[in-house]
Amino acid sequence: MEEKLAARLAVEALRNGVPNREAVRALGCNQPKAETRFIGMLDEAAGDDSPSASHRGMLVSGDFGTGKSHLLAHLEHLALSRNFVCSRVAISKETPLYDLGKVFTSAMENGRIPGRRGRFIEELALSMQPDSDEYSAFSRWADTAASNGLLNMIFPASRVVHERSGDLDLISEIESFWAGDRIQITKIRNGLKQIDQLQFYKFRAPKAAELSPQRLRFAVELIKSVGYRGWVVLLDEVELIGSYSILQRGRSYAEIARWMGFAHGENYPGLIVVGAVTEDFASAIISADGQRKDCDYVRPRLEQSMRYISLGARAERGMRILERNCLALQPPSDEDVKSTVATLRGLYEKAYDWVPPPYEATAGGAGFQGRMRYKVRAAINEWDLRRLHPGYQPITEFENIATSYEENADLERGTEDDTA
Repeated sequence: MEEKLAARLAVEALRNGVPNREAVRALGCNQPKAETRFIGMLDEAAGDDSPSASHRGMLVSGDFGTGKSHLLAHLEHLALSRNFVCSRVAISKETPLYDLGKVFTSAMENGRIPGRRGRFIEELALSMQPDSDEYSAFSRWADTAASNGLLNMIFPASRVVHERSGDLDLISEIESFWAGDRIQITKIRNGLKQIDQLQFYKFRAPKAAELSPQRLRFAVELIKSVGYRGWVVLLDEVELIGSYSILQRGRSYAEIARWMGFAHGENYPGLIVVGAVTEDFASAIISADGQRKDCDYVRPRLEQSMRYISLGARAERGMRILERNCLALQPPSDEDVKSTVATLRGLYEKAYDWVPPPYEATAGGAGFQGRMRYKVRAAINEWDLRRLHPGYQPITEFENIATSYEENADLERGTEDDTA
C-alpha cells in the first residue's frame, strides 16, 4: 500500500509539472555535468574546514519545462545523502531575492536535515552538545568573531543563554531569533543576568543591514558544530528578478554575487548555493541588446542612491556571473527519453493497478515539444484518458508558456526593509 501511495504521489506531481521526492527518486536526473560539478562542491566543502575556506556557488540555466526544478530536487537528495542539511527556496513576491533577510528566513523554514522531520532550527538546537569539541570550537568562533567586530555580541550572548538558561520560553525565542525572527534585547540581557553572565556581554541592537549576513554566517557555523558537513541552499526561479524595478534588480544582482561567493569581504565556509534561472534571462535583461539593458543602467542607478551606492560594483559582478557562469542544462537524448518513459510507465501501473500501453517518445521536437516535461505530461495525459475511457484514442494539444520579464507593480511595492 505504501509503494502504491508513493507511486500515485509521484505520478500526480509529474502530471502537475512539480516533481516531488518520490518522482525524483524514481526518475533520477539526466544532467551529468551539473551533478558532477555539484558533487565536487560537496566534496570540497566537506574536506576544507579551515577558517580561510570559501563557500561555493553554481548557476544552472534552461528554458521553462527543461527540468530545472527537477534538478534542484535531485541535488537536494544528493546533499542529504552526504550529511549536508539542505533548503530549497523559491524566489517569489513573498521571498524577493534582493532581501537577504526574507531569503534567509525562507531557507530556515524550508530546511531539511538528514533523518529528521522536525522544525529545522529546533532540530539543530536539539543536536547541540555543549560538551563536544565541535560545540566548543563553535563557541570560541562566535566569541572571537564578536570581539573582532565581525559578529554582533548578541549572537554569542544568545548562545550562552540558550546553553545555560532553564527558561524554555526564552530558549524558544532565541532559536526563532537565530532563524530570522525579532527578539527584544532586554530578554537576552535578563537571561544573561539570570545566569550571572551579564558583565561579560555588552552589546546594542545590531543594525538591520548587518543582521542578515551575520545570521547567515552564524547559522552555517551552528550547522557544522552539530555534526553536519555544511548547508546547501537551492534557489529556484531566479528569473523573477526580471520583473523587479531597476533598483530591486540591482540589489538582486548584488545578492547573486553574495550567494555565489563573489562578494568582497563576505564568506560563509560550509555554504553551497545552486541557483536556477531561465536560459534567456541574461540576453533579455542584462545584455546591451536586451529589453532592459541592465549592463548599462543598473550600476549608475544604484550609485545615484546614497543608500545603495556601495552595491554598484557587487551588482556588476552579479550580472557578469549570470551572463558568463551559468551551466546550461543538456537537452534529453533518445536514451534519456525512452528510459524516463519506461520508468514512468512502471510507476503508473503501480499507482493505478492498470497496465498502460507502450508510449513512443523520442528526443527532439519543435520548440517546447522537445522538453522532457512535455513528453512526461503527454504520456500521463494519454494513459489517463485511455484508462478512464477504454477504446478512446486521445489527441493531446499543449500550449507553450513563455517567461515574461515585464515589470510587476505588485512586486515593486514589496518592502525595502532588510530587518528580520
